Amino acid sequence: MSAVLQSPTSLLDARGRPLRDLRLSVIEACNFRCTYCMPAEQVPEDYGLDAAARLSFDEIETLVRGFARLGVNKLRLTGGEPLLRKRLPELIARLSQVPGIDDLALTTNGSLLATQAGALHKAGLRRLTVSLDALDSTLFRRLSGGRGELAAVLAGIRAAMDAGFASLKINCVVQRGVNEDQVLPLVEHFRHSGHVLRFIEYMDVGTCNDWQRERVVSSVELRDRIAAHWPLQPVDTQYRGEVAKRYRFSDGAGEVGFVSSISETFCGDCHRARVSADGRLYTCLFASQGADLRPVLSRGDEALFQHVAGLWSQRADRYSELRAASTASKGRPVEMFLIGG
Repeated sequence: MSAVLQSPTSLLDARGRPLRDLRLSVIEACNFRCTYCMPAEQVPEDYGLDAAARLSFDEIETLVRGFARLGVNKLRLTGGEPLLRKRLPELIARLSQVPGIDDLALTTNGSLLATQAGALHKAGLRRLTVSLDALDSTLFRRLSGGRGELAAVLAGIRAAMDAGFASLKINCVVQRGVNEDQVLPLVEHFRHSGHVLRFIEYMDVGTCNDWQRERVVSSVELRDRIAAHWPLQPVDTQYRGEVAKRYRFSDGAGEVGFVSSISETFCGDCHRARVSADGRLYTCLFASQGADLRPVLSRGDEALFQHVAGLWSQRADRYSELRAASTASKGRPVEMFLIGG
């Protein structure tokens, strides 16, 4: 299984894709029960609260150091809801010092951000993504499983700005007949704000979200709907494998992005790996099996480096391409709340 490497640039998977981006879940628990991710009727209230099952801070730092040596320079902390992880700023301070990691980000539902934004920024975090699927407070609460308050999330966004975060990404998963009427209000709200709003197609991740293709609103439809009110101009990609297609408003009011996770295949440029809070490596968002990294972590980042190199060199995942060809068979895929979407 081991593949001896001398430099991070030499690591490619079986389809010639490098490893550049790591999504690391720090906790599997969440204080929301969003219907497309962790629906209340499918996931018990106390799910994910066993701290002993999670990687320790020492294990996480070893893991990140090993992945950085393999060529990862982008690290995003996810959950569950990562702000539920105790002493998270301490972990961020450690990870921000790992050589090779030059882009450290975190995705949150924003409900706890108002009290933590300052400590996160002081610890070294510079990029935040907030999930926000509606601006109607009643709908927002329903979409969060009756647990979220819109006012708390908006307060968190303001607190992040006050703490020094220059620009946030605001992610909205759009479902036809559920929250598609929130698209234009969200655009109007975040134009001129300095934040980047991104619309994500409703994905068939996991098994408990009752995914139906007819509820997908394509990025093209969303783009055209927005452009009818505020003309858009395409923005060049910043790097190979960039997930979102970006557009700027012609009047200079900022930009908006679209993640076409269903209507367009994206496997060819996927440079991303995911690790769950208990230390399992998933080389595809739609994978059904993860490789347990915990045993090798105890042997240090060199052992992890060689082990993951062997796993990545055999990676041949291309689920979205097979889905588009109607030949995909994904078994029982990992749930989104375990690997952060």
